[in-house]
Amino acid sequence: MIFITVKFTVRPERSEGWLDLVDGFTQATRQEPGNLFFEWSRSVENPHEFVLVEAFRDGDAGREHVESAHFRTAMDDMSYAVATTPQIVSTEIPDMHGWGAMGEVTPRHA
Repeated sequence: MIFITVKFTVRPERSEGWLDLVDGFTQATRQEPGNLFFEWSRSVENPHEFVLVEAFRDGDAGREHVESAHFRTAMDDMSYAVATTPQIVSTEIPDMHGWGAMGEVTPRHA
């Protein structure tokens, strides 16, 4: 599994519209056969920072994503809305195929 996390600091005047701006990209990426997940969060400390957590089946799926038309379009669209160059962590995690259960916390009833 290729696991990627990207932090986007968005221009203040573009923050409220960010998720709308990236919606087409998000929906297209989620439809890619090799995509495992593609999820956005907004920082609770900085309202202009968004974090993307994504994963792809393998390096081939990741490469297909980066070579897609919707990726190229999104990178161009985003360049007009970001305040700084996004920061990325990308790593391969062998023998993983998505989210696993956390063993330290389990639901219980009060």
